[in-house]
Amino acid sequence: MQIRDRYAPSPTGLQHIGGVRTALFNYLFAHSKEAHESRDAAFILRLEDTDRTRFDAAFVQNLYDTFAWLGIHWDEGPDVGGQYAPYIQSERLELYKRYILELLDADKAYYCFCSPERLETIRLEREASRSGETGYDRHCRSIPKEEAAARVASGQPCVIRLKIPLDGITGFYDRLLGHIEWKNRDVNPDPVLLKSDGFPTYHLANVVDDHLMGITHVLRAQEWLSSTPLHVIIYAGFGWTPPEFCHLPMVMGQDGKKLSKRHGATGVDEFRRQGYLGEALVNYVAFLGASYEEGKDVYTLAELAACFSLDKLNKAPAVFDYKKLEWYNAAYIRVKTNEELAQLALPFAVEAGIFEKVGKERKQGSAGIEPDAEQKRIFVEAMSLVKERVSFLTEIPAKVAYLFSEPPLPDASEFFPKKADIHAFSKTITLLTMGKDLVSRMAAMTDADAEAFIKTEAEKAGVKLGDLMMPLRVAVTGARVSPPLFGSLRLLGAEASALRVEKALAKLTAEPV
Repeated sequence: MQIRDRYAPSPTGLQHIGGVRTALFNYLFAHSKEAHESRDAAFILRLEDTDRTRFDAAFVQNLYDTFAWLGIHWDEGPDVGGQYAPYIQSERLELYKRYILELLDADKAYYCFCSPERLETIRLEREASRSGETGYDRHCRSIPKEEAAARVASGQPCVIRLKIPLDGITGFYDRLLGHIEWKNRDVNPDPVLLKSDGFPTYHLANVVDDHLMGITHVLRAQEWLSSTPLHVIIYAGFGWTPPEFCHLPMVMGQDGKKLSKRHGATGVDEFRRQGYLGEALVNYVAFLGASYEEGKDVYTLAELAACFSLDKLNKAPAVFDYKKLEWYNAAYIRVKTNEELAQLALPFAVEAGIFEKVGKERKQGSAGIEPDAEQKRIFVEAMSLVKERVSFLTEIPAKVAYLFSEPPLPDASEFFPKKADIHAFSKTITLLTMGKDLVSRMAAMTDADAEAFIKTEAEKAGVKLGDLMMPLRVAVTGARVSPPLFGSLRLLGAEASALRVEKALAKLTAEPV
C-alpha cells in the first residue's frame, strides 16, 4: 500500500505539543513497517501560509529549529525540495486560481459580494434570534452567473464560496473512528474558498495540495473532524477520491480538559528552555494516544517507527503527564556519555555564569563567559557526578558550580548534627583538622581507593564514617547534600580541597556556636 502523508502547519504561532504529536505520528507512519511496502512512501512538510494577517517568518524559523532539535526530518518540503514543489502555499496562488475556476464552471462554487459590514450584521442578528443558525446566509448563491461575472469584471470586491448541498448526507471513513456521516445542512454553510486578496482559504488549498501531492493518508487532530465533510464535498466537486483520514485522539491535561498553557509548558521552546532533551520529548509524545511493545518504555526514533501502526491508536483522549515526561528526561540524561551531556548542558551553564570570575559582574545584555580548556575538562568530568541526580539540564549548573568557584560557607551549625552540644562542635573541629590531610591524599585516588582509605582512617580514630564525611562534604562543596565527595576532590585537586577545609576550620574556630 502506498503511503504519503504530511504535516501542514500554518506559520501563525510557535510550535506546540499538539503540532509535534501530529508531525511525529505522520513521520512514524511514513517510516513504519506498513510503509516499507510502499516504494513511494514519504513524509512531507507543507507550509500553509495563506493566513497573511497572522503570518510571521519567525514562526517558520521556529518550526525548522524545533524539528531539528527533535531529530524529525521530512522527505519533501520547502527546505529540501521534491517533485511536487513548491511546498509553500503562497507560492502556489496561480494553481489555486486555476482550480477554483473549475469549481465555478461546474456550478460547485459562486461569487459572493457581501461586504464585511453585512456579514457582521447577519452574525449579530442570528445570535440575537437564538435560532441556532450560524454562518453565512447564502445571500449571493442565487445571483445569475452572467450578473456575477459582470460585477467581477467591473472590479467589485468579492470572494468565492463553495456550494454546500442543501440536503443529503456526506460520509467518509476514518481509520480510527470508523464510518462517519454528516447531514449537509449541519456543514458550515457555503464557506469561503478564495478570499478577496487572491489567497485561498485553508479548505481549498488543503484539498488541492493533498490531491496534487499524492497524499494518501491525512493524520491530523480531532479538532479538524468537523471540517472533513466540507473537504469531502470539495473532493467530490473536483471528481477526486479523498485520501484516507485518521483523526488523532485529543491530548488532555490531568483535569480532563484540552491541554493548554494553564496546565504548564505546551510550547516546545518552553520545554527546551526548561532543560528537556529533544529525544525524551519525542519518546514521551509518541505514547500520547498510541501503544507499542508491552513492557518497554524507552525507544529510539527508528524503533518507534518500526512498531508504529494506526491499528494501535487509542480512541480515548491521551492525558499529558508531566511527571512521566520528567521520568523520561531523567532516563535519557543518565545514558548520555559525559561528553554528550556536557555539550547539552553547557549553554545553561554559560547562561548561569558559573565560569565567570567571582566579583566580576556580567554587563547587562552580554552573553555568559565560555569555559577555558581546563574548566571545560572539569565540566565534562563533572557530568559523571551529577547525571544520576538531575532530571533536567537546567539543574546541572547549580550542582557543579562549586567546582569553579568557592561556594560561601554555610552557618557553623551545618557542619555537625542538629541539636548537637558543645562536645559535638569540638569533635567536628577535630574531625576537620584530621580531614584536611585526608582530602589532600584522597584527591589522587579512585573512588574505591578513597572510600577504603577514609574508612580505615575513621576506624583508627574511633569515629563513625558519617561523622567524618559530613563536615568534609560541607567544607568542600558548601552543602550537606552534594555530588559525590571523592569525585569532587579529584576534580578540585589536593591543594584546593585542603584550602577549603582550612577555611572552614578558620570560620568555625572564629565563630563557634
